[in-house]
Amino acid sequence: MAVLLIGSTAFAQEESPSKFKLYGFIRNYMVADSRAVNAGTEDLYFYMPKDISMTDGYDANAGFNWRFVSLTSRLGLDVSGYKWGRMGVSGKVEADFYNLSGSVPILRLRQAFMKLTFDESPISFTIGQAWHPMAADMPHMNNLETGAPFNPFNRSPQLTMDLDLGGGFSLTASLLYLNHYLPTGPAGKSKDYYKYGLPEAYMGVTYKNGKFLAKAGVDAVNMRPYRTIADWRIQDGSNKTIEVKSLLSTVSPFVFLQYTSGMFQLRAKSILAQGGEHLNLLSGYGVHSFNSDGTITYTPMRDWASFVSFQYGKKFQVMGMLGYMKQLGTTQDLTDNLLWMNSSADTKIQQAFRATPTVAWNLGKFTVSLEYNLTAGEFGEGNRDSRGMYSASHWVMNHRFICMTKFNF
Repeated sequence: MAVLLIGSTAFAQEESPSKFKLYGFIRNYMVADSRAVNAGTEDLYFYMPKDISMTDGYDANAGFNWRFVSLTSRLGLDVSGYKWGRMGVSGKVEADFYNLSGSVPILRLRQAFMKLTFDESPISFTIGQAWHPMAADMPHMNNLETGAPFNPFNRSPQLTMDLDLGGGFSLTASLLYLNHYLPTGPAGKSKDYYKYGLPEAYMGVTYKNGKFLAKAGVDAVNMRPYRTIADWRIQDGSNKTIEVKSLLSTVSPFVFLQYTSGMFQLRAKSILAQGGEHLNLLSGYGVHSFNSDGTITYTPMRDWASFVSFQYGKKFQVMGMLGYMKQLGTTQDLTDNLLWMNSSADTKIQQAFRATPTVAWNLGKFTVSLEYNLTAGEFGEGNRDSRGMYSASHWVMNHRFICMTKFNF
């Protein structure tokens, strides 16, 4: 009995209890567009305007449309304070009303992760579903897509290590698994392309000193679009089904800069993506060659996406973003014009820009904002060339007006 009492006392001294904080907000959007758009979540998550669709001299995608919804209202729980010896454990569970079942919103998991820290150690670990390291720093705006497709947008299950190097520098390394944001391919949108590939990997460095913050990193993806090919014709003329072990390998570097002085903040980010669908960019990939040994050589579409944004004020805020993206063609020639592009928007978009001047009033925990969103896309015409680009094109523009109200609690 004495031994048990001593053991329980030691256990109590090693372990400290958790602290819980419930948070969230009620958010409403009223949105109006000058034409039909490619968008998700009751058209709140806006990608691009739809292309011109002429029927008897009438553009079927032209014309005013609007919606008023309370989707994306959010609930979250922060857990902190728990310690086991020298190890501290904190965490977050966060959900919102997002996906639709008919016309009824349902609760969706946004984030669910734990963070491990150790006394007097420069290393910490994040385990679970959290923001992708390339998507965590977003432009200043109050719309739902927060800059996509000009800014990476992704939350994924991950194992992330952060290492404090001293002198304002830190290193981040992650292994990630695709979950919510699916690439398209031979079988349509599917996570199987990643499931039978290799983990997504990220490596980056951060520098923070006073008013300045800078990040640079690279994201690497290896996925398998084809698992098998049926009726493969080999040299002796017979047909059979073979396993395809070829991987599509992509590398996407990015840089991010931030300057803060008082109530003013400036941000800029640029990414040169290859096959960046998993980051909600308007990119993709294709087939360069089907080889006689059953292997496949893939070629990713290169996509350059950038933004610059600012914010000034506290009670009354002005903010805005300028975004630009351009497809640069595949890295190698395509075969049989086999190219799969992000199907969340029109796959013919070659380049686009966006401007979002915004004003917001913050009255304690209540916020109301007005945003004007000007987005224009260049749509290709005719057939793609060997690198997936078009020789002719036309521009389509959309004017979006957003009124948002939000009550934080």
